[in-house]
Amino acid sequence: MLGTPPGSRGRPTREGRGTPAYRSVRDEVPGRAPPAPGYGRPVPRPSSGRVSPIRLLQANAFVSTIDRFAMPPMLIAIAADLDVPLSTIVQAAGAYFLAYGLCQPIWGLVSDRLGLVRTIRLTVAVAGVAAVAAAFAPTALLLGVARGVGGAFFGAAYPSGMVYVGDTVAAGGRQRELTRLMVGVALGTAAASVGAGLVAQFITWRAVFVATGLAALVLSLALRFLDEPPRTRSHRNLLAPLLIVARSRAALFVLGLAFVEGGVLIGALTLLPPAVESAGAPTAVAGGVMAVYGAAVLVFATVVGRIARRAHPHRLIALGAASAVAACGALAASRSVAVAIGVTVLLGLAWAALHSSLQTWATEVLPAARATIVSLFAGALFVGSALTAVAVAGLADAGRYDTIFLLAAVGIVPFGLVAVWGRARWQRAG
Repeated sequence: MLGTPPGSRGRPTREGRGTPAYRSVRDEVPGRAPPAPGYGRPVPRPSSGRVSPIRLLQANAFVSTIDRFAMPPMLIAIAADLDVPLSTIVQAAGAYFLAYGLCQPIWGLVSDRLGLVRTIRLTVAVAGVAAVAAAFAPTALLLGVARGVGGAFFGAAYPSGMVYVGDTVAAGGRQRELTRLMVGVALGTAAASVGAGLVAQFITWRAVFVATGLAALVLSLALRFLDEPPRTRSHRNLLAPLLIVARSRAALFVLGLAFVEGGVLIGALTLLPPAVESAGAPTAVAGGVMAVYGAAVLVFATVVGRIARRAHPHRLIALGAASAVAACGALAASRSVAVAIGVTVLLGLAWAALHSSLQTWATEVLPAARATIVSLFAGALFVGSALTAVAVAGLADAGRYDTIFLLAAVGIVPFGLVAVWGRARWQRAG
C-alpha cells in the first residue's frame, strides 16, 4: 500500500491569515520523540533591505543550473577541441550527473548535522573551484574528473533549497513555492543554453566554466544572508534517516519514479543540443533552442503554480507525462530546428507539471526524514540520467538519435501511468 506508515505523515501547524510565507512548520509525528530544543521557532522575516529567502534560493538554483546545463550545448565543440570521440565527452558529462546523484545521500545527512545554509555555502564554494579547474583541463579524463567533483558538490545546492522550502513553508503553499524556485532553474537553463553555445562557438568553451566557477564563489558569499532554519530533525544515529526511508514503501516508490524520470527527461534534455547539431545546425543555434526550453519552464512554472491550488497532483503528472511522450516522439521523427523548438516547449511543460509534482511529493512523503528523502530523490534523478547517458553514448556517437528518442517516448508511457496511479492512491490513503 502506497499510503505512508502511521506516524510518517506530517501535519503543519495552522496559523491565521497574514502569516509570513517562510516559517518553521512543525511536523507532528505521533509516537515519535519530541523534537529537539528550539524546534518550531519561526524563521525570521528578512529585515528591510535584505533579500528574501526565495530570491536567494532562486539565485542558488540559477547558478547551479547554469553549471549543469552549460555542457550539453558544448559537447561537440569540446570533443573537437580535445580531439576525442563525442561518446567520450558524453561520458564526461555523465560523470557530472552520476556524482551529482550518488552524493545526494551524503549531503542529506550532512545538512542534518551541519545545517542547510552552511551546507549550501560550503558545497557551492567547492563546486566553483571545480568549475574553474574544468576550464583548464588539458584532457578529456581530467575534464571528466573536474566535472565529477563539480557535480558531487553542486549536488547539495538545489535539493537543499527544496528542503528549506519543505521546512519553512506550510504544506498548502509548498508546491507554489517550489514552482517559484523553478524560476531560477528556468533562467539558469536559458542563460546556460544561449551563453554556452555562443561562447563556445565564438570564443572558447573554457570561458564558460570560468564564468560559472566565479559565479558560484560569489554566490557562496551572498548566501550568508539566508537565515538558517531551526533544526527540524534530530537523530542520534547518523544512519537513522536512511533506515526510516528504507522502511517506507511510499518513499521507495517515489525514489523509483525519480530514477526513471531522470533517465527519460534529463537524458532527453542532455542530448537535444547535439541532436540538433547533427541535423546541421551550428552550436549557437542548438544552444538557442535550449534557451526556448528555459523560457517555457519559466512560463509554465507560473501557470502550474496557479493550477496546483485547485488541481489534484496526479492530473499534473498525467499532463507532464503526455507532453514528454509527444516531445520525444517528435524528436524521433525529426531533429530540425523548427521541430526542436516545439519540443522544448513540450519538455518545459513536462518539467513544470511532472517534475514539480514529484518533487513536492518527495517533500511530503516522509517529513521525519525530509532532508534525506529529498536528497535521495535528487540523487535517483541524476543517477538515472547518468546511466542513460552512458547507455546511449554509442548510439549518440553513431548519430542514431531517432532510436534514442523513440526508446525514451516508449519508456515514458508506463512510467507516466504508474506515477499517476501511485500519486492518486497515496492521496486517497492520506
